[in-house]
Amino acid sequence: GDQRRPLVGVGLIERERLGPTGFGGGTAIPHCKLADIDAPVGVFVRLAKPIEYGAVDDQPVDLAFALFSPSQDGAAHLKALAEVSRMFRDERSCADLRSANDAAAIFALLSSIEERDAA
Repeated sequence: GDQRRPLVGVGLIERERLGPTGFGGGTAIPHCKLADIDAPVGVFVRLAKPIEYGAVDDQPVDLAFALFSPSQDGAAHLKALAEVSRMFRDERSCADLRSANDAAAIFALLSSIEERDAA
């Protein structure tokens, strides 16, 4: 079977042990580096019910963006973290993500946020 999958979870758990990645405002950015990827990969999750996460503002989290970056590329990791944190600092972006009706709407919002930040 695929031996990499368990390592993804282990990497995130090890990073959380260093300190929770709850960003504030109901958001979290769990992240880690992986040896088997060539470019950053992200997974966005919107929870139906917020969970306690140990966020910096003690607010429960309902929006999370898990970020996986190549272990050999620290610059790409920092750039991707900055982009996600910029998105989560923007109250309008978070409100739009929370009110989106389906996965297609969420994908469109994430794409438009990425394009706006790249400009």
